Amino acid sequence: MLNRRILRIKAFKVLYAYAQNPEMSLKEALQSLELSCEATREEYLYMLQLIPALTSEAARRTEAARGKFNPTEEELHPNMRFVNNGISALLEGDPDFGRLTEKLKRNWDNNDAFLHKLYENLKTRPYYQEYMSAPSTSLKADAALWSSVFSEELEDDQDLEAILEDLSIYWTDELPYVLGCCIRSLEEMGRTGRWDYPPLYQSDIMKARGKAVESDRDFVHTLVSAAYGRFKEYYDLVAGSVSKWDQDRLYVTDIVLIALGLAEAESFPEIPARVSINEYVEISKYYSTPKSRTFVNGLLDKLIKERVKNKIV
Repeated sequence: MLNRRILRIKAFKVLYAYAQNPEMSLKEALQSLELSCEATREEYLYMLQLIPALTSEAARRTEAARGKFNPTEEELHPNMRFVNNGISALLEGDPDFGRLTEKLKRNWDNNDAFLHKLYENLKTRPYYQEYMSAPSTSLKADAALWSSVFSEELEDDQDLEAILEDLSIYWTDELPYVLGCCIRSLEEMGRTGRWDYPPLYQSDIMKARGKAVESDRDFVHTLVSAAYGRFKEYYDLVAGSVSKWDQDRLYVTDIVLIALGLAEAESFPEIPARVSINEYVEISKYYSTPKSRTFVNGLLDKLIKERVKNKIV
């Protein structure tokens, strides 16, 4: 589930927390890393729970319309395709999904206003109207509808962001990644008719397919441990590479990114240096200043080359 891009981001957040709180032990840093990794899969479960929750909202609204004093013909004989969608039934009937979501102890029960808004918006969408008017139904079509909901309706929704922020400090900025994981699961459900709980690391998925790949868990633990252990050395390298005036203007985020890049180059010499540099430059676009991209790229490239020349890398 977790690929190396998201794992590098998690390593960055852990090392940044250490830079802000030098009293943090390596054991505490690695524990925080583990919690952060598992939290992404928990958010994935929570977002999948939206499917039966929104389906139930539609069923309640449909039944309420039927019971009106003077219902219309359409309200008396509604189109039940969405209410009866197979993806919701599949998830609700899956014992593993039920067990895991019950253990999660988080659901959509107290978010009626959000569900109401989402359902009202959904009914106006052309893809929903096309789905409702199609001459036949299938699990694949149900999965495609939900994929559209997850890709079109949820990212950048401020109400959803507030809900997630209240539930977990780890859920604040990983929603796009989690939605992508949900969509892949929906596509798989549409093909196979079953839901499978994804392994935590992408490498575990690849190994299950017979691929000879290195453990992503080992990768991120080694990365954090190396950057943690040599952070003071890396900090001094960065500070010594800029003028005294610029030292006072260094951003902690940039120092952490460069430290991680150096740790990765030294711990994983098989990874091309340019690949590592590009990864941390990409992260700088989202977590640092507008000028950080150039600074991180240039200084990390320079320091890695120097350390290769001196046979440190």
